[in-house]
Amino acid sequence: MIAMRFVTLPLVLLLGGSFVPANSQWLFYHDKDTPMKDGKPDLFAKTPRTFDGHPDLSGVWAVEHAAPGEIERLYGAAVVNGPQATAGDDIRMMNKYFLNLFIDYKRGEEPIRPEWREHEARVRQSGVNERYSPLHCLPYPMPTKYFNIRPFKVFQTPKELGIYSEMDGNFRWVHLDGRPLPEDPFPSWLGYSTAHWDGDSLVVDSNGYNDKQGLPSGHLHSEKIRFRERFTRIDFGHMDLEITIDDPEALTKPVTVKIRENLLPDTDILEYVCNEGERDAANISEVQTNLKKAAESKEAPKENQKSKPPR
Repeated sequence: MIAMRFVTLPLVLLLGGSFVPANSQWLFYHDKDTPMKDGKPDLFAKTPRTFDGHPDLSGVWAVEHAAPGEIERLYGAAVVNGPQATAGDDIRMMNKYFLNLFIDYKRGEEPIRPEWREHEARVRQSGVNERYSPLHCLPYPMPTKYFNIRPFKVFQTPKELGIYSEMDGNFRWVHLDGRPLPEDPFPSWLGYSTAHWDGDSLVVDSNGYNDKQGLPSGHLHSEKIRFRERFTRIDFGHMDLEITIDDPEALTKPVTVKIRENLLPDTDILEYVCNEGERDAANISEVQTNLKKAAESKEAPKENQKSKPPR
């Protein structure tokens, strides 16, 4: 369980916007249905179930942050306390996949198609990746929102599952009524999601995401991307989440990651309004201006050399 209810300002260009919590919400409210042990919530109590016998996934959940020293080992100390860190933020509270979905692969061996790497390179040459949606207060992309320490809340009914994300204040609906995924979906921010039970695990399939979002570490995806999420609540306070990403246009094979989500008992989701105190738009403009000036300064000596008459 995380020690603090929320962390301070997130990484400027990874999270987007500023966090303005409302101070009139129920941060400390005891739920009488929470099992107790020695005066504290018993997070290892048995898994709660709904009236139809399925595990009840309802509750406020937050990703289990990286093990001590893991972020520094994988990414270097600079992202924690060096020039790549953001003042007031602790990236160590995020999951290891937050900064790079392909961190388990050796550099250069990520399952990305060569033609897609070229496509990504062309986008990077333009400066800042304009298509990273949080920079513009647009919905937080899948699956990055699961790797962020900001929690999400699950509302479960027999026919629908609602997932409310504190990070961007968006509701995602997952249908359990047997409907199939659309074959030719209109691209959207939150996609189309259906689910079924496989024993005690809820398996969610989704498609129909637009390509205006991005994967961790600045990687892009196409509108053909599909996700499969497998939620398994192993006891009262812990849930395993397996996520498989499949994009036949961008990836050579599906990629699967596994993370642990921990229940935050006796609390609730905070209000989040990205546009309140938002500064990314100005920062993006400044970065683009500086990049343009740097590129022009590099080209200037070359032009001067060409203009000099031969001796």
